[in-house]
Amino acid sequence: MALLPDRHPQKDFFILDIADVVPKDDMASMEHPLFSLATQPDMRHLVYRSGENSLEIIPSGLGLPTIKDKDILIFCISQLMDRKNRGEPIGKRVRFSARELMIGTNRNTDGREYKRLEHAFQRLQGTQFKTNIRTGNRKEVRIFGLIDEGGFVMREEGKWRLDYCEVVLSDWLMRAIEANEVISISEDYFRLRRPLERRLYEIARKHCGAQPKWQIGLANLQNKTGSNAPLKKFRLNLRQIIEDDCTPFYKIELMADDLAIFRPRSASTALAPDIRLPEWSEEKAREVARFGPAIASEAVMRAGTDLRRSGWRGRRAPLAGRLWR
Repeated sequence: MALLPDRHPQKDFFILDIADVVPKDDMASMEHPLFSLATQPDMRHLVYRSGENSLEIIPSGLGLPTIKDKDILIFCISQLMDRKNRGEPIGKRVRFSARELMIGTNRNTDGREYKRLEHAFQRLQGTQFKTNIRTGNRKEVRIFGLIDEGGFVMREEGKWRLDYCEVVLSDWLMRAIEANEVISISEDYFRLRRPLERRLYEIARKHCGAQPKWQIGLANLQNKTGSNAPLKKFRLNLRQIIEDDCTPFYKIELMADDLAIFRPRSASTALAPDIRLPEWSEEKAREVARFGPAIASEAVMRAGTDLRRSGWRGRRAPLAGRLWR
């Protein structure tokens, strides 16, 4: 199954600064299965244990938060880290337009998405987590939601129109942001179709990173994903994902003895001890070569955007205005 199409290849001008932000994920939720992989309401009461860490999840009235609900948190974390890295003040209250979120996470922008967004807020706020997972330099037994609040602000213009969304992140997530316990992820994460594909990418990014390989037994991998499928079905699903081979930056192998191996697709190229080409550079060069001079200038412009997304911060041209309020 191929990746979802890039629904917004040419971002609107007024959100270029938002789209410029590198997607970032918090490491605690990448390590632990906080989000359901189900596509229907998941009302299970879950308990996970891993070494000295424990996690209990009590669902909201609409069920457990899903891996797609996590897009909201990734979006908020990414915006806050971008501001933090530029030396600007941050807080747990994040305001944005729903359209920004939908474009930034490769969603449709039709009316149905607004209702889905409302349900996502309810699941993120209503689900209770009891955990002793460490964030920052603290380890506590806490009961919390992933967000303290989430909702919409409407404005009357003849009829009521959505003005902006507002999310108040939990202290647990804010401590991870303040301690820089986040890592960059691929934009293609938002193009992965299957919930299990997204979770496998998170695990690969967290544990394999840039190492030559990382391996784990199939049963342990299933526990890390949070999948509740029988092991036989999980094995079949994993093999299908391996056959489709759409996981950004990583290849997955499943050996005969049920050992899953993750490897980077290619090692980063070193130009000098302190200069490395990012993983997407070869693909960008192939794009220019494939389509020729006619659109080379467009590809170069996109490459410049990708440099900023990868974390490069050179001279930044001023924009007409920013949407941070």
